[in-house]
Amino acid sequence: MPERRRQLNWLEERLENFARSRAGGWYYVNVAMRVDRVLLPLSGGRVSASPGQPICLLETVGAKSGEVRKTPLLFIPHGERMILIGSKAGAARHPAWIHNMRANPRVKILAPKRTGEYMAREAEGEERARLWDEAVDFYAGYGTYQERAGDRRIPVVVLEPV
Repeated sequence: MPERRRQLNWLEERLENFARSRAGGWYYVNVAMRVDRVLLPLSGGRVSASPGQPICLLETVGAKSGEVRKTPLLFIPHGERMILIGSKAGAARHPAWIHNMRANPRVKILAPKRTGEYMAREAEGEERARLWDEAVDFYAGYGTYQERAGDRRIPVVVLEPV
């Protein structure tokens, strides 16, 4: 892995190391996401159970149910675009929001200065490779999650404002 460009302070480094662990992955998937489904709307996207990280509330339409689904996710700012990673802490299966987004790519986002509607698409080829490298630099846990995921290739999703 190339040398990391993003420099973390002492606290950020420890929080990232915790998030990369199996216990941390479990916490973020099973606890923080539930808390953030309440905190993010109440705070206009400013307060999250993941301190210091850019967290958005992704709203998709269920692929089968047609019901609105809300998922808190770490996002990577990329100009006007946002990058989402379908890691689910390295689970063997894609997160449900990936299936919903594939069926219904028009999504809504709640995040400071980024709230609005977006069109989602999966990055492929050279773009995916470049964005994946940026994502791993942003949060090294993605590399760990890809190892845990085995043969599942973790999706890189690009959100473009509508």
